[in-house]
Amino acid sequence: MSWLYLAGIIFSFAGMIVLDWRYRLAYWYDARRTVLTVLIMTSVFIVWDICGISLGIFLSGHSPYMLGVYLFPEFPLEELFFLLFLSYFSLVIYRAGVKRWRHI
Repeated sequence: MSWLYLAGIIFSFAGMIVLDWRYRLAYWYDARRTVLTVLIMTSVFIVWDICGISLGIFLSGHSPYMLGVYLFPEFPLEELFFLLFLSYFSLVIYRAGVKRWRHI
């Protein structure tokens, strides 16, 4: 069961990719800009996490649903996947809003 959290993130990421593909919202609208935006947003979130970890604000905790693989102290592998998903999700939702309200 230690892979369950990561599997949930990957499953959600796959769902966002399908929605993006179906409605041409982000990656299938402009792949280069999407990749660049997601990487920049993820980098900002990683720096944010590092600052929070170094100040003792963020702690990873321990769960039987996590792999237990840490990229560095208090920063589990799942966090990297979650930050990538969060960035992509935010971009897809933003683009859906832009696309929707342009037609109103």
